[in-house]
Amino acid sequence: MQTPKKVGITGSGLVGSLLAIYLKRQGHDVDVYDRRPDIRNMEFSGRSINLAVSTRGWKALDHVGIREEIQALAIPMDKRAIHVQSKPVYYQYYGKEGEAIYSISRGVLNKKMIDLAEKEGANFIFESKVWDVSLSEAILYTGDSEKKDLEPQPYDLIFGADGAFSRIRHKMQRSSMFNYSQSFLKTGYKELSIPANAGNTHRMDKNSLHIWPRGEFMLIALPNLDGSFTCTLFMPYHGENSFEQLDTESKVQAFFKKYFDDVVKDMPDLITEFFKNPTSSLVTIKCEPWTSFDKVALIGDAAHAIVPFYGQGMNIGFEDITVLNQLIEQHGDDWKSIFEDYQTERKPNADAVAELSYRNFMEMSSKTADEMFLLRKKIEKRFSEKHPDKWMPLYSRVTFTTDPYSEALKQGDLQKAIMDDIMKMDSIEKLWDSERVEQRILQELNQS
Repeated sequence: MQTPKKVGITGSGLVGSLLAIYLKRQGHDVDVYDRRPDIRNMEFSGRSINLAVSTRGWKALDHVGIREEIQALAIPMDKRAIHVQSKPVYYQYYGKEGEAIYSISRGVLNKKMIDLAEKEGANFIFESKVWDVSLSEAILYTGDSEKKDLEPQPYDLIFGADGAFSRIRHKMQRSSMFNYSQSFLKTGYKELSIPANAGNTHRMDKNSLHIWPRGEFMLIALPNLDGSFTCTLFMPYHGENSFEQLDTESKVQAFFKKYFDDVVKDMPDLITEFFKNPTSSLVTIKCEPWTSFDKVALIGDAAHAIVPFYGQGMNIGFEDITVLNQLIEQHGDDWKSIFEDYQTERKPNADAVAELSYRNFMEMSSKTADEMFLLRKKIEKRFSEKHPDKWMPLYSRVTFTTDPYSEALKQGDLQKAIMDDIMKMDSIEKLWDSERVEQRILQELNQS
């Protein structure tokens, strides 16, 4: 354990709560601030994309011994269920037998994480607005209004875990030599739902992530323990098929009947939810440095918000904590070295997963319905099964290993170039499982 310090964390979300557990285990006094009321006393807001916990997330939970409690709240999904119009549902397995990602409600998980952090001794301070921070002195300034007298809250260390629009990062942005960018997709999202059958059974296969790919827009559905599904409609803000156009009940009903006919019958609250739940934005945020004066650090979305299409937002945030803890074990009380190495190791990986997440949007929304794309995946799967030491599919590397995201991106680009060539072969539809194709891949790998 380290020499105890007084640590302030802004943000009681998933990353902030898990970080509190880790820091308490290191012997520190931890306060967690959040401007919102205690989420455990709230009904969730209708802005959630269900989470998919994968290997990196489980590793972080394993280290502090809470995986079993969290896994009890989750449902394994070992495949995509792809709903193409006028065709049977097509199943695409994520990895090898036994490999799965786990669906879990953001609200349910967040409440449980706060409970577990409090059990460790972390002090949560809800409905407390942090308006400013002294980076050089590690002082948070709280109060009812930004324009009234602010109360200083001094700490030895401060972690900004307060999300994509972090107040801590906002202050760091005003520093010299701070680089920052944000990029919004022209696509937004809206949460919808499919209720359970009588007896809390699921209306569709519960061990699948369901996707209705429709080109520039798509619907996804992830299972919940109570038999329901949390659905998310991803759609452009403007244009022919857009949120802008769906401005009446009749238009919404007609749109879903046209594009999602196989599921609209299972969405009795569609109209109410569509107009009640907000249309939310999708943003990628990059910045550096992530630390200031060896006293303040950004973590999770505050440092690297990404779009959700690889299911890695929470997983990378949890991995930030795993790496930070490894550096604490390595450097002891040398926080200067901890922060320097933390940023050096995590920044390239955050940039890589941001790129991977953006690319996966195109795959999920349009390519999953393309026959040549599906053939491409079959070829990759066959080759990787025969030569596991030479080829690991990109999705498996990102989702089922802890290999650096930057390495996954590099290997993914190499594999893409090879598969682009393979798919140009004459009669590939007939040759796909032949010795000729296998040898061609091996040749290109040897030349790379």
